[in-house]
Amino acid sequence: MSIVTLKKITLCGLLSDKEAAMAGLQRLGCLHLISLRPEPREPENEPSGRADAAYQALRWLDDCPRKRRAMHEDPYFDMQAVVNKTLEYRQRLRETADRWDFLQQRIRDLEPWGYFEFPPVEALAGRRLWFYVIPVNQLQELDDLDLPWQMVGRDSRHARVVVIHTEEPPAGALPVPRTHTGARSLRELREELEAMEVELDHLRGRREAYTRYRLLLGQHLATAEDNAQLHQAVTCTWDGDGVFAVQGWVPEARVAALQDFAGSRHLALLVEDPQADDRPPTLLENPPLVSGGEDLVSFYQTPGYRDWDPSPVVFWSFVLFFAMILADSGYALLLGLIIGYYWSTLGGSAHGRRFRVMAAVGIGVSFIYGVLVGSYFGVSPPPGSLLAGLAIIDLNNFQVMMRLSISIGALHLCMANAVRAHQFAPFPGNAAPLGWILVILGGLVWWLGLPVVGAVVLLGGLYLLTVFASQRPVTDWRSALWRVLESLKPITDLSKMFGDVLSYLRLFALGLASASLAVTFNQL
Repeated sequence: MSIVTLKKITLCGLLSDKEAAMAGLQRLGCLHLISLRPEPREPENEPSGRADAAYQALRWLDDCPRKRRAMHEDPYFDMQAVVNKTLEYRQRLRETADRWDFLQQRIRDLEPWGYFEFPPVEALAGRRLWFYVIPVNQLQELDDLDLPWQMVGRDSRHARVVVIHTEEPPAGALPVPRTHTGARSLRELREELEAMEVELDHLRGRREAYTRYRLLLGQHLATAEDNAQLHQAVTCTWDGDGVFAVQGWVPEARVAALQDFAGSRHLALLVEDPQADDRPPTLLENPPLVSGGEDLVSFYQTPGYRDWDPSPVVFWSFVLFFAMILADSGYALLLGLIIGYYWSTLGGSAHGRRFRVMAAVGIGVSFIYGVLVGSYFGVSPPPGSLLAGLAIIDLNNFQVMMRLSISIGALHLCMANAVRAHQFAPFPGNAAPLGWILVILGGLVWWLGLPVVGAVVLLGGLYLLTVFASQRPVTDWRSALWRVLESLKPITDLSKMFGDVLSYLRLFALGLASASLAVTFNQL
């Protein structure tokens, strides 16, 4: 239940053996590489680009509404040719669909004008036709127009007017802007639209036909991704004078396997501990029961290599908080049935296995908490029954629930400060987190009804916070003044800590809201 200890390794060998050595390291699968040279920009024709292209092609084929029967074997299957052709069809389909949409809109705009074709400019003595759609209530403004015009259509709201002039009329000459009809006639647009529909049918058919390769693409995609990763790893090495060097981080438990690999390949191996200026990656390793906490932690921020792994604490905290918010055994049982139905499906991946364990534990704790509060689909058991006797927590007892929520919050914050105290040990380096632990516990004990004991513990915490808050040496009156001011700084954080503790009342509020929703649903 900790962050895995890593070792920094450096492997050196002959440049002629580089590709075979890197392929062997990939099969070993225990090295996090450190780039020894700037990473080059990857052009699309590199393996990484090809793997990404194959993934895009596979997704596009999987999204096809109609699929052909998938082929399991094909000795002549050419992955790159299939990927290139699939992406070509995808691009052509997008462009054709965009053109089809444009033609549809253009035809809708031209239909009110009817079928017409522009005469040659010479036939109109250099004049052109300018089209306007004018509201009927503004037609009287055309009486002052000094240009020849003709109304060619009209409905209850608009009139379609054509103005004849060598240049476009000025902006204020007519009450509305000009309508752009384009240079092509309605007949030509309809003919092109029909051609686009034929092309769309053809491309959709090609997409459907290529879905027969989706299984083969999926099988070859893993190989393509491995090749892409290997190519990327090769670009991280240092090459020169006939030798190459590769550097990376390896778990301490796998150093022996790496030493055997280096010996079998006649490679030079250097194993070092992380230095103060190194930044090793973080590898979390937890028991299967609480490994789901790793996903919760990584969702916010992966802890640093030299930090503390909070995954187990986050796991159990999440489980407890989820139970307090759900607060119903009936709905917990319903969620359990859903997880049970998808249990085997979730076991298909490492993330799924961690999630299903976390869900099962969370639902189990929720069921137990629901029994303790006596809620079954928002219905309380009848008085005197066995289930009623198991209900020892009353959600409607605000005093008890407030004490429970705040106590959980105080203990949670004390645990966080205990971790900080361990990290900043020895004393007095960890005086501040130890002081906050005493302040929180003192305030909690005082509030729970032991004011004398609470006051003593609280004063002890304030003493640690103020006396040891500053390590500034006192040499004159100025340094003494600064030390006093720095000692008073933690006092300003008291309100923040008080707010952090009270924020756990949301557990009570959400649990009460869940219970109220269940009751309201039953009433409806």
